[in-house]
Amino acid sequence: MTLFEPATGRPQAPPRAQAEKYQLLRRAFGFDGFRPGQEQVVDCLAAGRDALAVMPTGAGKSLCFQLPALMRDGLTVVVSPLLALMQNQVAALRMAGIAAGSVNSAQSREENVAAWRDAAAGRAKLLYLSPERLMNARMLAALAKLPLAMVAIDEAHCISQWGPSFRPEYEALTELRARFPHATLAAFTASADPSTRDDIAQRLFGGKVASFVTGFDRPNIALAVATKADGFRQLAAFVEARRGQCGIVYALSRHRSEEAAAMLAARDHKALAYHAGMEADQRKALLDRFLTEPGIVMVATIAFGMGIDKPDVRYVAHIDLPATMEAYYQELGRAGRDGQPADAAMFYGLNDIRMRRRFIDESQASDERKHIDRRRLDALVGYCEASTCRRRILLAYFGERAEGDCGHCDNCLTPPQVVDGSELARRVLEAVLATGQRFGTGHIVDVLTGSESERIARWRHQRLPVHGSGRDLKPAAWRSAIRQLVAAGVLDIDIGGYGALRATERGHRLLSGEGEVRLRLETLRPERPPRGRPAGQQPAGGGPSTPDEMALLQALKELRLALARENGVPAYVVFHDTTLAALATDRPATREAFARIHGIGAAKTERFAEAFLACIARFRGGAS
Repeated sequence: MTLFEPATGRPQAPPRAQAEKYQLLRRAFGFDGFRPGQEQVVDCLAAGRDALAVMPTGAGKSLCFQLPALMRDGLTVVVSPLLALMQNQVAALRMAGIAAGSVNSAQSREENVAAWRDAAAGRAKLLYLSPERLMNARMLAALAKLPLAMVAIDEAHCISQWGPSFRPEYEALTELRARFPHATLAAFTASADPSTRDDIAQRLFGGKVASFVTGFDRPNIALAVATKADGFRQLAAFVEARRGQCGIVYALSRHRSEEAAAMLAARDHKALAYHAGMEADQRKALLDRFLTEPGIVMVATIAFGMGIDKPDVRYVAHIDLPATMEAYYQELGRAGRDGQPADAAMFYGLNDIRMRRRFIDESQASDERKHIDRRRLDALVGYCEASTCRRRILLAYFGERAEGDCGHCDNCLTPPQVVDGSELARRVLEAVLATGQRFGTGHIVDVLTGSESERIARWRHQRLPVHGSGRDLKPAAWRSAIRQLVAAGVLDIDIGGYGALRATERGHRLLSGEGEVRLRLETLRPERPPRGRPAGQQPAGGGPSTPDEMALLQALKELRLALARENGVPAYVVFHDTTLAALATDRPATREAFARIHGIGAAKTERFAEAFLACIARFRGGAS
């Protein structure tokens, strides 16, 4: 923990005696002691000093402002960004016999009036408000007439322009010090790197605040990352290994969340989709089920989870790349809040990187913000491609040093093979430059592996010296190498050029023989499944990762279903999903190549080759 003493001088109410603090802790909250880091923050706020507290999810941030609110005279206003979070915390406080209320849009006018009257009369010690409600001119004027002791801002990273979840409505909170000079200000967050913390301190406190950083380590959560093949198939295997457990699955879009939930529900999991496009009543009903029913799998966008206090979430899975390391840390932190073993798995591919970079480039943010967002995305991609302990990398990003490897992330359990990949990198760079830096991964892999596709012929790339220079590796291995070269800064993705690969300055130096790049070629051995301590998962295997490959895989599945119905057999009797995934990635063009795919024998070659080769041929020309 690091502590920076704040400036003092404002008149403040004296803190209660230490004995009374422990009595309140036991009586109001039922605790005999504090969790690590809590007591220092409580003492600071009880003494009337401002505080910025960065504490990991599950560390008990709410107690750090709720207990001082009870210890001091006057009203404490709690600023919360989510309606559900307000309602849950108020309900929990009332259940504990603590007078608390909220003024919010989900309540009737009568309920809001009653909550305000209780706060104004001193009957309620805590009043929960959204930032918009608090900074309303009428509310500010009304609060100015009350003995306001403290304003506690939850999810304070939303205040920072560098935070992972910046919300413009939080901007107005920077006026609080001027409007309420005698009130204590407190800010709490679980996800803030040093630049975000500094920004919060400056914007909210003028740079003078006691800062408490109690650590980011969540040692009970096993971390794992797997390259995305058939993301839904991989997710299904991951969830199946944890059948009956409560989990959260994060997807990039509303459509993806609905698709994934339907897929899991079809496999008899209690899976629900949750996103901001739903009506408020529907989201509330889903949240109620998640909080009350065992074994719910919530498949959601980032609209779900902030401040959700459910201790028995056993896993969090990402089927798409999060926006930043801060967002990733915040989301995985919703697992294992009870301190028991939990898992965090992520499936990602090169297309995820391309999409995230496009989001940044097409945003309305300033150039400075875009630059920082790109660097943060680079850090996350570097984490995904890492070959060392993931816990150490994650903690180092937040400025915390880990003592030794964790022993239960995927890289610790199955250390990847790392080799000097400079020669492979040069072959990729030569192919990228020889084709004019105008093509994406699929085409570059086709050039390297000597494909005779129509697209190769159209551009006459079969005449290039680099054509076929990579036949010694499978296409999946080259895709893995390209993904790692992007992560290593050897290649860049031209967002405006539809995902074309470009050589970076480092790439040009590498071509000139300067330096080296280390690569892990996981496709030379079975792919490690995304798991930590729990056993029982099967390796996911290589598979589709680009939109073209995913579209082809879907077409192959539809063809398989039609053939299965025609023959009166289950779909898997025609081909297993792993065989279709291999067809989608390798894209055989001849019967001989078709017959070499895993899971295809002579009889099936004879029976199905023509139909599947025709389907593949329709997609081969569209690879990019």
